[in-house]
Amino acid sequence: MLELKAIQTYYGKIQALKNVDIRISEGEIVTLIGANGAGKTTTLMSICGINPPASGTITFQGRKINNLNPEEIVALGISQAPEGRHIFPYLTVRENLDMGAFLRRDSDVVKQDMEMIFELFPILAERRNQEGATLSGGEQQMLAVSRALMSRPRLLLLDEPSLGLAPLVIRKIFAVLNKINKEQHTTIFLVEQNANIALKIADRGYVIENGAIIMEDQAEDLLASEKVKKAYLGI
Repeated sequence: MLELKAIQTYYGKIQALKNVDIRISEGEIVTLIGANGAGKTTTLMSICGINPPASGTITFQGRKINNLNPEEIVALGISQAPEGRHIFPYLTVRENLDMGAFLRRDSDVVKQDMEMIFELFPILAERRNQEGATLSGGEQQMLAVSRALMSRPRLLLLDEPSLGLAPLVIRKIFAVLNKINKEQHTTIFLVEQNANIALKIADRGYVIENGAIIMEDQAEDLLASEKVKKAYLGI
């Protein structure tokens, strides 16, 4: 479904990604783990067209997309819940969800999808008329994920969804991610510093270090790797 080949991305003269190769098949949950500053967010920004790569190719369902604008990439079926949530603080929960469906024209189905979101996250149903700024951190993260889902993405990109959240909230969010992957067949690319929870939900994983992919394997094998345990699991 998605393939990155020899991606090199820069911030000014600083090289952030070095010949990154990643492939994601339809229906998978794939995770990218690594320390702060390793290049995880830059990888997502390169895919989304926010910080396009200087060289290399990104293809989505056989089409080259690294020459497209972000809105064109969203229209093809890629949506991201960014690090730090970045919800619209002065819009209500419902209005935030409407913004996620901005490019859609199937209003009847949009209404059905919003009800589906409220079933997945009942707390958002209770808060539907509240402004985003009044939500807790966990509720804002649920809203950020839900807003991304409202575009009906074929591929959902998630940047540090567990960051700063209580364990109970993290379990709830990751249970929903697993549900939408299995029941709605949404492919997920998950960027996470919490390697333990990411590898437990994922099918496959990549490890990035200093802008380069240093390991790739099945998620269960990465969990069992002594190098991963020592560097990312604190074992």
